[in-house]
Amino acid sequence: MKYYIIAGEASGDLHGSNLIKEIRKLDAAADIRCWGGDKMQAQGATLVKHYCELAFMGFAEVLMNLRTIFRNLAYCKKDIQQFQPDALILVDYPGFNLRIAKWANANNILKEKDGRLIYYISPQVWAWKAGRVKSMKACIDKMLVILPFEKNYFRDKWNWEVEYVGHPLVEEIENSRRQSTPPLADKPIIALLPGSRKQEILKKLPVMLETAATFPQYQFIVAKAPGADESFYTALLKGHSNVSVVSNQTYPLLQQATAALVTSGTATLETALFGVPEVVCYKGSYLSYQIGRRLVNVKYISLVNLIMDKLVVKELIQNDLTAANLQRELEDILNNENRKAQLQEDYSRLKQLLSEGGNASAKAAAAVWQQLAHLRQP
Repeated sequence: MKYYIIAGEASGDLHGSNLIKEIRKLDAAADIRCWGGDKMQAQGATLVKHYCELAFMGFAEVLMNLRTIFRNLAYCKKDIQQFQPDALILVDYPGFNLRIAKWANANNILKEKDGRLIYYISPQVWAWKAGRVKSMKACIDKMLVILPFEKNYFRDKWNWEVEYVGHPLVEEIENSRRQSTPPLADKPIIALLPGSRKQEILKKLPVMLETAATFPQYQFIVAKAPGADESFYTALLKGHSNVSVVSNQTYPLLQQATAALVTSGTATLETALFGVPEVVCYKGSYLSYQIGRRLVNVKYISLVNLIMDKLVVKELIQNDLTAANLQRELEDILNNENRKAQLQEDYSRLKQLLSEGGNASAKAAAAVWQQLAHLRQP
């Protein structure tokens, strides 16, 4: 069968690649065309556009790039029509993917509306824009969710039965932890995960680097964003003797890290699943932050705290993200034994919650395969 899969960020590329791998176990002849990244392409999908050309962070940044976004939408619609897929699978990336879903449904792109539009990793409508759920129900045939509280949220609040498959990061990280990796430094390591987009890196990495200067006994290692030039980091790291950069080694870095300073997003969850004490960092443009704080309805910004429904990891947001505050919190997670013990207890419970669905990628692929069963009938 023919599958068209759209992911627009690094995390979507990772989860999309694992989904493709599991789909191929069920459908060896699968013809897959995708928007995503290197990982999805490595699983044999034909890559139409790389997510590096798609990802814009923050409200102001999106407004500044509207022309590019609409041009990408038009190109994507045309490409889907030419490919004529049997299934359209949308992976997270709601600003783009929900527009594609609405268009595909309204224009009968999948010939007949018979269960072939599948959304994997729900938009975070429980945080903001909950009103989108009505249109989502109307155009999405199957919703696969990866956070344990989402199944009840959709059922109880919106009368929509969705399927919880577990979180795909659990098996990804377990596989990584089984692999031995060469040492990345001869000193204890503090991992720096400042994000995947240049504009967010420029906001957060300088504060992280200022903090690194006060911990000379540690080697601080930056996880380089895919697609970013070496020169971009060279300029930022100039003068910081105990800071280095690694490329395509985020998981080996976390496997060896003593602690981590992490941008808000999926990376907070990855860090927790590796059992690494962390401080969560967020700093956006002034306009984006002011808009966001008025629209987003959540108690926490990190997935770790949201899933556990309590403050497990410290969050330093916007004006609170200073070198002094970061230094204080880093010292605490490095030296406070009670704090470290509590973190590990919470991390263990977090993993249990995210593993209840079993192997998420395999379950998601099985759900897709079952959803398309009618197409295999003679």
